[in-house]
Amino acid sequence: MLIDAMEETSRPEIRNVPCDKHVLAAVEAQLARPAVLSPCYGSVFSFRN
Repeated sequence: MLIDAMEETSRPEIRNVPCDKHVLAAVEAQLARPAVLSPCYGSVFSFRN
């Protein structure tokens, strides 16, 4: 399903469709935030142990 979705979005007629400016603003706002690791995804493993 992932490959099908990637192939579909790579088609020129799909890529040339303009994106909603509200969606672009939301994505830009999300990307502007600093990356924070959640404790449930972090690992206590270290090569220094």
